[in-house]
Amino acid sequence: MPTFIIMLNWTDQGIRNIKDAPKRAAAARELGKKVGVEIKQLFLTTGDSDLLAIVEAADGANLAKFCMAAGATGNVRTKTIRAWPEAEYMKLISELP
Repeated sequence: MPTFIIMLNWTDQGIRNIKDAPKRAAAARELGKKVGVEIKQLFLTTGDSDLLAIVEAADGANLAKFCMAAGATGNVRTKTIRAWPEAEYMKLISELP
C-alpha cells in the first residue's frame, strides 16, 4: 500500500485541550480504519509541524477523506505528501528509460 506522511499542526482549540491528545490519537486510528487508512507511526515533532504521522492508504482518495474528517474536528490542520520507501524508489530509478 502507498505510504503517506501527514504533517499536523494543532489549532488553538487543539492545543488548548492538549490533555485530550491521547484520546484524539486513538480516535484518529479508529477513523483511519473506517476510511481505509492505517496509522503506522505517530511522532511529536519540533519545527514547522507539531505532529508527524506515517500512514498507509490504498489511494489518495482514502487519505483525503481521513484528513478532511480529522480537520473537521477542529483540533488539527494537515498537510500531506506521498512517500516512497528506499526499495520502491530504487526500483523506480532502475525503470527509467
